[in-house]
Amino acid sequence: MGITQLDTVPEPKYWHLKTVLSEALDSDFAVGEVLPNERDLASRFGVARATLRQALEQLELEGRLQRRRGVGTTVAPPRVGVDVGASQHGWPGAVGDAWQPVDCVTSVPPVAAARLLDAEAEEEVHTVRRTRMSHGQPVAAELLYVPVGSVPDLPGIEAPSGPARARSVLRELQRLGMDGQDRAVELGSARADDAKELDRLPGAPVLVVTARYFAAGRTAAVSVATYRADTCRLTFGDQGDMRISHHAQERKAS
Repeated sequence: MGITQLDTVPEPKYWHLKTVLSEALDSDFAVGEVLPNERDLASRFGVARATLRQALEQLELEGRLQRRRGVGTTVAPPRVGVDVGASQHGWPGAVGDAWQPVDCVTSVPPVAAARLLDAEAEEEVHTVRRTRMSHGQPVAAELLYVPVGSVPDLPGIEAPSGPARARSVLRELQRLGMDGQDRAVELGSARADDAKELDRLPGAPVLVVTARYFAAGRTAAVSVATYRADTCRLTFGDQGDMRISHHAQERKAS
């Protein structure tokens, strides 16, 4: 990590410094290694400590660094690869599904989900909440919206909510013959409920994967899955074997 001329670049100083530090993390530091203190880093790069803090905060936001109380700032491990390719996913809850059911209630979905479902105003649907873990850590939270008409034979005598109800909805959903599905990914901000489940602050950046499942010529279910943007990389292996990793040199597309 050497001296870099920061005064001549058009980007804000902290942003250019972030790029320099990111390259240094790839070449000069090991996962878990503790970075020098802020005073030494600021002196080495010839910047104010406020500029350094901005760069470090951005790297932490991007999942490159972790700040651990009593230890300092350490290099974060690589992002967890999470497959979201449609060819790897049948109905939610099918064999091999990595999601764990947490709860299920009957409620009016958000406007955006209702539109995707072509639901009537104030029409209630089954809302299944699920979580996805990796190495014992939560990496994603999902809300699965299932119209009552998609699971007409759902037993009414079972628990009205909870994991058992969620499993019943998923089991009935699998009785349908899936016509297909589509998925979209966008950047978002963690809502309070998702932030709590993902151990993040509300408003933290997340990756939102919205999926629609089709059966009998209509939308049978809609999934809105929220992934931690700081620890996850999403992989799409359906046809193009496209994989986007955290490090630019590992980016591959065929």
